[in-house]
Amino acid sequence: MARVAGSVRVAAAQFAVGEDKESNLAAVLRAVDEAASRGAALVVLPEFCNHLSWYRDRAHALREACRPEDPFLTAVAQAAGRHGLFVKLHVTLATEGAAPDRDDGMRITAASLLFGPDGTLLGRADKQTLMGSENDHLDPADTEGPVIETPLGRFGLYSCMEGVVNEVCRGLALRGAQVLLNSLNSFALDEASLHIPVRAAENKVWVVAANKIGPLVPDDHLAAVSAGLGVPPEALHGAGESQIVRPDGTVVARAPRTREAVVVADIEPAAADDKRRPDGTGLFAARRPWLYGPIASEPRPPAPFPAERAASVTAAVLRPAGQGEAALREAVALVSRAAGTGARLIVLPELFLWPDGVVPGDDPDPSSLTTGAVDALAGALRGTDALLACTFPEAGVHTGLLLGAGGPVLRVPQLHPCARHCGWAVEKPAPPSTHDAPWGRVALVVGDDALHPETFRLAALAGADTAAVCYTGAEPWEHTLGLPERSAENRINVVAAGHGQGAIHALPVNFGLWQSRDGGFTGRISHPLTTPAAGPLTVSAIHPDQAVRRLVSRRTDLVDGRPWRLAGALTAPDPGAATVPEPRPRTS
Repeated sequence: MARVAGSVRVAAAQFAVGEDKESNLAAVLRAVDEAASRGAALVVLPEFCNHLSWYRDRAHALREACRPEDPFLTAVAQAAGRHGLFVKLHVTLATEGAAPDRDDGMRITAASLLFGPDGTLLGRADKQTLMGSENDHLDPADTEGPVIETPLGRFGLYSCMEGVVNEVCRGLALRGAQVLLNSLNSFALDEASLHIPVRAAENKVWVVAANKIGPLVPDDHLAAVSAGLGVPPEALHGAGESQIVRPDGTVVARAPRTREAVVVADIEPAAADDKRRPDGTGLFAARRPWLYGPIASEPRPPAPFPAERAASVTAAVLRPAGQGEAALREAVALVSRAAGTGARLIVLPELFLWPDGVVPGDDPDPSSLTTGAVDALAGALRGTDALLACTFPEAGVHTGLLLGAGGPVLRVPQLHPCARHCGWAVEKPAPPSTHDAPWGRVALVVGDDALHPETFRLAALAGADTAAVCYTGAEPWEHTLGLPERSAENRINVVAAGHGQGAIHALPVNFGLWQSRDGGFTGRISHPLTTPAAGPLTVSAIHPDQAVRRLVSRRTDLVDGRPWRLAGALTAPDPGAATVPEPRPRTS
């Protein structure tokens, strides 16, 4: 189909779903009618619209699953045709076919279905990453979901847990999706505050997300489950807050927490084709797919950590003022203060000797200011076992250094190019490496490498429990959404220093839903404990030993459970992507 340029009205609907299929269908049709009455051309519905996602056994799940063209699906298709709008529905779907470890000759998948305005089924995407008990009764996808070309734009379909990790949305965006349609069945409060909007911002796409309200546990189990977990019954209700998100991560429409609702917004799908950052860098063009092989490979245990990871250590974020020698003097004093407080990991902003981390284009030798700087900073660590992360130009390469009292213990070049440094920096990408401190394994993230979820995924796969990030934020989402999500989706502490910003994102001890927790559910599924940088020196605790706890729910590992078999788009070249600007000639 040819795509029509311009604005499109879209809707996200939220409602409760129970065990009565007729009542559930009525809620679906009510939402479709409401979206149509408000002029929407597309409506996204929550996850598992046909039945509460709670089954006694596989046979029960099979009985309640939809079948292709059954009365439930036919009624939804007819509603789409009656109103002339696109409907994104999510159900459990039973189809004939062998499934691993199943002997009933059927596959039961968590299926996203897109019906067109004539009622035709345009596409189906089975859920790749199943959550908790879904693994007991449902089968994961064996193919990646399609990107569907429509007159409104290019749509990608995903659901719930697929948005708590980055690979599914990243793959859809890389394959050309402009609008991602997310169906959720979640009582986690951080879906709306973090996991939904970050997928829009990190990929520069629109996201339309529909969550549930009402109990997600059957009425006759709700009291027992509530008592057993030590949480109030309402904590087991869908978290609502269905939303529509711009490509910069801004939420333009949001539903309430607890009430059935349909929210609408006018979006421009074509805006998602512009992947340029404020400095002109092409976000996707700057990716380095040849480095991402481990992400799309079968999980393997990382090299064992040679000691016991510490339960808690102190980290520090520094923000010295000034530039050049003045910035260096203040940085040395701050490093000495931080180390004196017992900080074991200290982080400076990217290229802290230069204003805003940008080397002037007329600087004939950007490495000249680094003379003696490394020795001075290492000297400030003397008598301690603290580590300091910083970056400098080295032989024309933007290089991250992890310093100890004796000097550098790790050097890491910036892996992804950016226009901000193209006047002086040459590219020297290399597989990322880590350093084993006595308390944990540290990865060093340099500059714009912090923009790319692949950077932190590689660090987690290498067994890092902490990432030291020296960056310069150019867009608000990097600080408010990006770095917290890198911590959450990889179970890694993130200590990040930027120019005028920064934070320490520590792994929480109480984590996940039910299986891997020391206490009751707090409303957050996967979210770090964040201490924003305030003033020139900020200190807070991080928890290296918590990085080994990656089960967000039973049988759902945030890192090794990624859909690696279907992640080929992440390692493929990106034809047609915008280019990184050519280096500017230096002026004398």
